[in-house]
Amino acid sequence: MRRSIYVPLIILSALSLSSCAVHNGLISNRDAHRNNQEIQRTNRDAIAGYTPYTSLTYIDKFKTIAIQEMNLYGIPASITIAQGLFESGSGNGELARVANNHFGIKCNSEWKGKGYYKDDDEHNDCFRVYDRPEDSFRDHSEFLKRPRYAKLFQLDKNDYEGWANGLKAAGYATNPNYPQLLINIIKKYNLDQYDRPETDDQKEKREDRVLTQINDNAITAAKDSVIQTNPVSKLYTVVSGDTLYSISKRFGLTVDVLKQLNNLTDNNIKLGQKLVVTK
Repeated sequence: MRRSIYVPLIILSALSLSSCAVHNGLISNRDAHRNNQEIQRTNRDAIAGYTPYTSLTYIDKFKTIAIQEMNLYGIPASITIAQGLFESGSGNGELARVANNHFGIKCNSEWKGKGYYKDDDEHNDCFRVYDRPEDSFRDHSEFLKRPRYAKLFQLDKNDYEGWANGLKAAGYATNPNYPQLLINIIKKYNLDQYDRPETDDQKEKREDRVLTQINDNAITAAKDSVIQTNPVSKLYTVVSGDTLYSISKRFGLTVDVLKQLNNLTDNNIKLGQKLVVTK
């Protein structure tokens, strides 16, 4: 039986407010630079040993995990590979080399890991940092498991054209030509050879499983958002790599609110410093 995605309106509103609060926060250029230097130091061995990819070597490297993700969730492997090629510059872009981020996925209220700052839609946009490229591919699948993309998982897992158009319609990218860019990449490199059809029974079972996960994820995220707004004092201890922006992101606050809660006059924080992170 195919599930519909139902999340109460008040819960979706809480999620929306939490996400907006995160991205209203600003980080100073100095803090962004300092944070990025720390990420670069942490990943210096991988950065130093980096070998540039061609499009073909990139496909050969990551086709296996793309197929694994397809079999788990139904995202066509061709779509995942094409997005990786496009978003990461065949694995040679700064985010891929330094942050192992191959899909340009940004930080939001759900992300608890480190961030890397680059200008994109906004100045000093925060992008997710991963330990390995493969973690980026897994998080790409997890990122899509949210209500706005739910209809895509009802498509056949080899319907790459439907997925390409659906991603744009759901707001994954702002480029109006995004669907055709992905389709052109898939056709150029014959990426649909990695896609696999499924029987009606297999499709129905996959849909039921994945849509259930999407529903559960949305409800859990909403509950976490409500907990974060509980007016009980909660302290957070600053660790290496933290900035006011990354901490505000983690707890669903703006930087200004975080500064007010802790009587801070600037964006400087120290290792071991304890910050109040609830209103």
